[in-house]
Amino acid sequence: MIEFFNNGGPVMYPLLACSIITLTVIIERTIFWIKVGMHYHQGIIDEILTLSQTADWGAIREKTAGSKNYIVRTLISGILHRDYSMIKAMESAASDEIRKMKTYMGILDTMITVAPLLGIFGTVIGIIASFDMLGAGIDHPEAVTGGIAQALITTAAGLGIAILTVFPYNYFTLKTEQAALLIEKYATSLEIVYEKLGRESEKQRGANR
Repeated sequence: MIEFFNNGGPVMYPLLACSIITLTVIIERTIFWIKVGMHYHQGIIDEILTLSQTADWGAIREKTAGSKNYIVRTLISGILHRDYSMIKAMESAASDEIRKMKTYMGILDTMITVAPLLGIFGTVIGIIASFDMLGAGIDHPEAVTGGIAQALITTAAGLGIAILTVFPYNYFTLKTEQAALLIEKYATSLEIVYEKLGRESEKQRGANR
């Protein structure tokens, strides 16, 4: 591996940096999503919606205290601001949750683009070096083949980094999209329940008059 790296020329150093950055982000995002899965409890979400139907806000606060479930946090934000603007409060909370899920994704996207470009750059340098050798004469054919090898190595390294980054990038993107859909689903459900409570309250006031 060390010989392979050395034969790739100077461009292998930025490619190495790209691979380290990519691996670090992938590990960090993997740990993040594992924690998200551990904190996700469907039962709590269902209880929130059930208790909301009876406007038992105190019980909801007690049951959700300290919850790290991203959907619960979004719903609680709406409940706490229900007298002002439940929808906007949940939209703001959802935006914060999605932003956390998208953290460092821009880096992976950049690495997918930059790594192959660096590989092509190394290819160009290797080919230029080979032509320089050919122009000076073919006294040392191994030097010419070394330049071509350098070109192939950097290209392979750049493509390898990009290909191995695409899969986790798409996976994390899919997880974020699924989380956004779940937030929208349960936020809409809570909004419907709250609007129903408001209409029932208006009917009761009208009947009392």
